[in-house]
Amino acid sequence: MRKLGSGKLVIATHNAGKLKEISALLAPHGLDCISAGSLGLPEPPETGKSFVANALIKARAAAEASGLPALADDSGLSVAALDEKPGIYTADWAERQWFEGEPGRDWYMAMGKVEGLLQAKGPDTPRDAWFSCVLALAWPDGEHVVYEGRVDGTLTWPPRGEMGFGYDPVFVPQGRNLTFAEIPPEEKHAVSHRADAFAKLVADQFEA
Repeated sequence: MRKLGSGKLVIATHNAGKLKEISALLAPHGLDCISAGSLGLPEPPETGKSFVANALIKARAAAEASGLPALADDSGLSVAALDEKPGIYTADWAERQWFEGEPGRDWYMAMGKVEGLLQAKGPDTPRDAWFSCVLALAWPDGEHVVYEGRVDGTLTWPPRGEMGFGYDPVFVPQGRNLTFAEIPPEEKHAVSHRADAFAKLVADQFEA
């Protein structure tokens, strides 16, 4: 298995918040994380049909364009009773029409769409759901490795909590009574799908 050494690692994102979060997770391992956005790299179209495919598209594009190893993630919510939707379209379900010249995302609208579809199936419809996170690590020569994380739970309504984002206010992780948006961030990060995927990456890349 190819290993990451110390040095520069491109995080295939244009999101400053995501860069900060991933940089903090990898800082103990001697990596200098830089974003694809800071390098002026374009965002490739995410045309894959799975989280793995989309993560690989982003990681490979960043590695090839930068000449450096690159890490990308793709994540989302899947609902069992909705044939695992929204899945790779998790963010798309929150897209709203242009408003005052700016595009944006309305997560309450997205949560409402999920709830409406569940209610339409009847009051006894199972509400099992899970968040997935795929991390794809790619090198400029095309070699790559993928790590998958997951956290299971159930959906609740109405939304509860102010500390999360996305679908967090309606997602109750297994073994808890609080939604992800009601759990302090440090607790959420310890049990989240992203934490699961990063634990696998760290164990594989940095631990003997």
